[in-house]
Amino acid sequence: MKRLYAALLSLCIAAPATAETLRMAVTTSFHNSGLADVLLPRIQEDTGLEVQLLIVGTGQALRLGRAGDVDAILVHSRAAEEAFVADGSGIHRREIMYNDFVIVGPSADPAGTQSADDAKSALNRIAETQSTFVSRGDDSGTHKKEIALWQDAGYDPEGFDSWYNAVGAGMGAALNTASGLNAYILSDRASWLNFGNKGDLALLFSGDPVLFNQYAFLPVNPEKHPHVKNAEALQLEAWLVSPTAQGLIDAYTINGETLFTFNAE
Repeated sequence: MKRLYAALLSLCIAAPATAETLRMAVTTSFHNSGLADVLLPRIQEDTGLEVQLLIVGTGQALRLGRAGDVDAILVHSRAAEEAFVADGSGIHRREIMYNDFVIVGPSADPAGTQSADDAKSALNRIAETQSTFVSRGDDSGTHKKEIALWQDAGYDPEGFDSWYNAVGAGMGAALNTASGLNAYILSDRASWLNFGNKGDLALLFSGDPVLFNQYAFLPVNPEKHPHVKNAEALQLEAWLVSPTAQGLIDAYTINGETLFTFNAE
């Protein structure tokens, strides 16, 4: 039997009627990477769980968790995740995998970011030259990271002029906007590698340790929301930290480049 779920932007893997369904909010960057298409069928095969993904930014994913609208979340903003657990919305935080953020921009690199010593210097050059920049502007993990980087560089994006474009969209849509404007943008590496409309954009800066990007799994607290499927969420977590998951995550590449590195304990 097939069922149609109406919920934001969702991705469903068809399953037998006997399968248990689990609702998990995930970031658009995770979905855009294509890794979900690899993991979800194997999760269902190994555990019998039909995982329904609600594809949103990290901020919205956390709000869905606090409201009890999902059983678990997979996001990438450590401070926000720790607050989610601290206020009792999640029972714990389990690190699963990581990649990194990168600065993408026009291949001509008018701001000279390629020769920057660190991410702070790269952003300084973009701001000083007022080179067109696209921000996700959607309270996602990537957006939170971008704002933190600007602040670390001594800037408040609220004061930027028209060269700074906050689009309020997911990673794929924001990259499409950057491609259309031939603009700079902060992206997670996985979304960039899996992005098909690169236009004249190129990966210009990466490698600063501050750009580290950790993804973590958080089961929603059943003491706050008794209806959530905690047993199934813990079953999914056990699979996500298993050798099977490690093999699939570490082996997932695009054009020979690894998108994520498994680091669950």
